[in-house]
Amino acid sequence: QGHAVPRGRGRGGAGRGGAARAVKRARAGRGAAMAAAAAAEAAAGPLVRRYEGAARGRGVAAAGWRVCLAHRFEEPRQPYGAGDVPFHDVLRHIGLALRYFRWWYKKTRIEKKSAFIDLLCAVPLQQIYGCPLGGIGGGTITRGWRGEFCRWQLNPGIYHYETVIANQFTVCLRCKGQTVYQQVLSVERPSTLQGWNWGYCGHYAFYHALYPRAWMVYELPGQNVVLTCRQVSPVIPHDYKDSSLPVGVFIWEVENGKDEDVDVSIMFSLQNGTGTKEDRSGGHWNEPFAFEKDGERVAGVLLHHCTRVNPFTLAISAREKAGTGVTHLTAFNPTGSGREVWQDLLQDGRLDSPAGKSSLTEKGEVTAAAVCASCRVPARGHRTLELALAWDMPRVYFGSKEKLHLRRYTRFFGSGGDAAPALSHHALTHYEEWERKIEAWQKPILENSQLPSWYKSALFNELYFVTDGGTIWVELPPDCHAEDLQGPAGAGLSHLLPVLREYGRFAYLEGQEYRMYNTYDVHFYASFALVMLWPKLQISLQYDIAVTVVNEDVQPRQYLMCGQTAQVKLKNVVPHDIGDPGDEPWQRVNAYLMHDTADWKDLNLKFVLQVYRDYYLTRDSLYLRDMWPVCQAVMESELKFDMDNDGLIENGGFADQTYDAWVVNGASAYCGGLWLAAVCVMCKMAEVLGDAEIQQKYTDILSKGKEAFERMLWNGKYYNYDSSGSDTSSSIMSDQCAGQWFLGACGLDQGEFEVFPKSHVVSALKTIFEKNVMSFAGGTMGAVNGMRPDGVPDTSSVQSNEVWIGVVYALAATMIQEGLVEEGFRTAEGCYRTVWERLGMAFQTPEAYREKKVYRSLAYMRPLSIWSMQLALERRASRAPAPVQSPQVPIHP
Repeated sequence: QGHAVPRGRGRGGAGRGGAARAVKRARAGRGAAMAAAAAAEAAAGPLVRRYEGAARGRGVAAAGWRVCLAHRFEEPRQPYGAGDVPFHDVLRHIGLALRYFRWWYKKTRIEKKSAFIDLLCAVPLQQIYGCPLGGIGGGTITRGWRGEFCRWQLNPGIYHYETVIANQFTVCLRCKGQTVYQQVLSVERPSTLQGWNWGYCGHYAFYHALYPRAWMVYELPGQNVVLTCRQVSPVIPHDYKDSSLPVGVFIWEVENGKDEDVDVSIMFSLQNGTGTKEDRSGGHWNEPFAFEKDGERVAGVLLHHCTRVNPFTLAISAREKAGTGVTHLTAFNPTGSGREVWQDLLQDGRLDSPAGKSSLTEKGEVTAAAVCASCRVPARGHRTLELALAWDMPRVYFGSKEKLHLRRYTRFFGSGGDAAPALSHHALTHYEEWERKIEAWQKPILENSQLPSWYKSALFNELYFVTDGGTIWVELPPDCHAEDLQGPAGAGLSHLLPVLREYGRFAYLEGQEYRMYNTYDVHFYASFALVMLWPKLQISLQYDIAVTVVNEDVQPRQYLMCGQTAQVKLKNVVPHDIGDPGDEPWQRVNAYLMHDTADWKDLNLKFVLQVYRDYYLTRDSLYLRDMWPVCQAVMESELKFDMDNDGLIENGGFADQTYDAWVVNGASAYCGGLWLAAVCVMCKMAEVLGDAEIQQKYTDILSKGKEAFERMLWNGKYYNYDSSGSDTSSSIMSDQCAGQWFLGACGLDQGEFEVFPKSHVVSALKTIFEKNVMSFAGGTMGAVNGMRPDGVPDTSSVQSNEVWIGVVYALAATMIQEGLVEEGFRTAEGCYRTVWERLGMAFQTPEAYREKKVYRSLAYMRPLSIWSMQLALERRASRAPAPVQSPQVPIHP
């Protein structure tokens, strides 16, 4: 790599060997104290054992997820595939397989669209991801823990898993007018841009994530200079403006340990596009910009990506201030050697800053740009450089291209496609305020010495999915009327229009591989994060669901599991989802076509439970009144599943709930428990609203149903899986107390509202802990969904012997509610350690894994249920039946 700084100028930083030697020389006189500190750092966690640096970084959070850039995850895992299906299941589901393949072939090969559940082409596991950049609903760009820009979700709900090698930060150090060190801050050694100095030694850097912030600490070998790059995204509880912005800020803290001043430059290079074939489609161009407001000036380059559908502009920029210079390179070829860029920076630590726009790219041509921020750092001193990445895709179409949607941030920055300079300026001048708010929110949890450190990391880092779950947040069209939203049936929701007008429409995917928006059986678990942190988004989502309840879609379609034909959406039942981003969400709901979910037993109940939970935590009585008729309608629909009129619904002998491959027959612990919980909250809502007739009706049902539930399912230690008397009906289901979990979150788990006897709940939870947790993988992987009484996992279905991370967090919350705090933390810790430390699935927590070999559905919604653990902890701390009003998660804005 002779193209870097000549050796006579103290180049350094090329390969592992040279870097190691340089650091050893530099460290020789530092003494035993520094070595001890480095050893302590290395012992801080299993992922930083390879860290050989002494640097701690500047302002790095104590809690969070930390990994050395030289770390390698050793355990290979494969996505669940056809070869993992047991033979008896293959025989049982031959019809399903044939129907699915026919549908998949038509969708992907004939219609040339992506399958929203692609069981044949799973996304391969890459153990590389870090904190995503961006706020809520404006798209996300994920930066990996080694510093690469590697996951892109700009078109709503659609992902590209491309590492764009030109997207890098490069540092240049100059002493006494001479460049002494210049290095791309990347451990990669790519085949392109070979005129750049690659191969930074990962043993001298670490990554630390505490969402929505992350830190990268680089010790520059032989230079006595430490860089700390702090990455900040505007994800702020109860903030419905800045939290919607598509921006990320990189604050570079430069510490100079030398006895002489150092001129430091950070260059941020970026390709025009996202690394897909669209980058070569031609017609893209770049231009420099400067934006000044209120005495603050920001300068950089705009990269206009001019696709036919959903064009966008990327902006890289830096903040100009006293002592900081900002220069740029408007365009360069990221597929060439890059030598001219390298030499430009090497010459004087600055870029040439040509004026004017670049020419349009030709078809097949790719372009990139760079921005450089420079300052002088005094001897033994510290300085800060601030850079930003913004993207502006204000007007979006989903896959059907039928309706134009304006993203939420356009309310504040306009929809003309020219907002990137203003967004960049706002980000660079407001990030300090964002950080103050983020710290005020996180501090009480982080400083609570009774909470384990892994939990603090899990609680905040799992929140990544609120932004990176294909999330879309759009404005309601100004000419929209209530009847346009409520459909021909008319939902009678008096506050629907004001809520959606003020807070917009919000949707997030079931998972990055299961691309359906607001999948409701799963949102039931994840919704705690929304209602605790952005309650207005939860209420907006609930209004959208309520609208769909009273409407129907009579179009027939064949369902893949059973092969029968039925209409897409039945009236007065809760939909499975509000649509596929490849089609037209909200307009056409129920993209899911495995089962006819009109016969599912849990969806209606989960709506009713969430309505009361939301009211309990927000005290929004207008919302409760609007939802009350809808709750009555869905409960009436549900009553037909109580065939013998004993006050308890029965499952239908197929997988008719969120465990959509696990058959249930007769009364069941899961659906029966949810039913009784929903009946209980119907009584409570009727009491609050003064509806004595409905209150009496459901009180009578509850009285009968409780007796039936105990008689048919309680076996003296736990509740049986179902009452069918089959070989597996006595299985121990980890999720058997889901109804009690939700009642506890609503303050309805004691006194007159005690539905499930406390002694039975505690006994069931202790049995689950003993069998599903401690007898599975040595108690180190959370709770397996189903366990036989003899301590062997239930293998009767493909889901019964999986661990579902989101279910485990909910189970842990239930344990905490019931006083089994130590067991709850031990249960949840197994999932965190497995996903984040063993399997390398950070920022892509899957739906499920098995004890060995496989996982299923990367980057999934359900693990957001960890916020129910936090609610349970707050309820215990407050010991009051009133709504939780905690300082760390204020319920009211």
